Amino acid sequence: MRGKRLIWLLVVAGFGVAAYLTFARALISANAPSPARNAAPAIPVMAVKAERSDFSIELAGIGTVQALNSVLVRSRVDGQIMKIDFAEGRDVHAGDVLVEIDPAPFEAALAQAQANKLRDEALLDNARLDLDRAAKLVKSGATSTQQLDTARSLVAQLDAGVKADQAAIDQAQVQLNYSYIRAPIDGRAGTRLVDPGNIVRAAEATGIVTINQVHPIFVTFSLPSDSLPQIRARSRSDEIDVMAQDSIGHDLAVGKLSVIDNQINAATGTLNYKAVFDNGDEVLWPGQFVNVRVRLDTLRDVVAVPVTAVQYGADGPYAFIIGADRKVQKRPIKTGPINKVSAVITEGLQPGDLVVTEGQYRIEAGSLVEVLANGPGSPG
Repeated sequence: MRGKRLIWLLVVAGFGVAAYLTFARALISANAPSPARNAAPAIPVMAVKAERSDFSIELAGIGTVQALNSVLVRSRVDGQIMKIDFAEGRDVHAGDVLVEIDPAPFEAALAQAQANKLRDEALLDNARLDLDRAAKLVKSGATSTQQLDTARSLVAQLDAGVKADQAAIDQAQVQLNYSYIRAPIDGRAGTRLVDPGNIVRAAEATGIVTINQVHPIFVTFSLPSDSLPQIRARSRSDEIDVMAQDSIGHDLAVGKLSVIDNQINAATGTLNYKAVFDNGDEVLWPGQFVNVRVRLDTLRDVVAVPVTAVQYGADGPYAFIIGADRKVQKRPIKTGPINKVSAVITEGLQPGDLVVTEGQYRIEAGSLVEVLANGPGSPG
């Protein structure tokens, strides 16, 4: 009996100790100071320093590369192609033989015309002798003037016949020369459109090969019609540089504006222009699409930032500036000329100011930021 009471006393005492310890821990936790709240994390942004640089005032458009001259070579006589003397895709020079057409029919025609001339020259020589004899006989009264006139007329006819024969010879020689088809210009030959053994005819429109002149080369492009006053004003004082760029904005070549079209397209409100490029390294190719930038002027030593740094609000343009404490402030600015890459800042920024270029939608005045690398001009 005593054993059971002792067990129960121990169980009750155990529960009491556990309850006391639980209460003590709760009391200590309640009286202990609460941990400080974690500070808001810094917001990652991209930024660069405003700096002084030269700024190009440019107009941008889309252009198409066009051969300076393009010729579809056709045959000027009918005949069978005996030989092709050019390599596809290679340069040819004016006067080079490209194709040889069977010359036999034209050589025969030339030989016949030459023979006709020899025959008529012999007849003419004899007629001239007869004319001389008739003239002497008329002086002596042995013949009538009618016979003299007849002899003189025959000489004139035969002389005209000889001249006609010479014209026929020239024509036959031309036809023979046409049997050797030559390159009309310097340029790059394309793929051939006929093969040896085929019959070609002068009336066919297909042609034999296209030759494109690519040194130099043209780029044609259009700009809004309101570009005309700026371009004309600039062209009066100096040549206008035109840059051709690839699809990601890398410069391919620099040329000169050469043509301003004489009429605005009323349907599109644009004006066509043409620039000429030396293209010695052949980076431009006929039919190629390029981005075109027309440089009108260059501003020297101005404060400029990436165009993405400029934000617009109800009160006008502004930018986020990062201070030494890594907190941003919203600063009103005034802008000058702007292109697709940079913006000139006339008021509100100084060289060296750290300007946010990406991530503005996540921040506001007073935000703590962490600057990530953003290319040249970024901190770190």
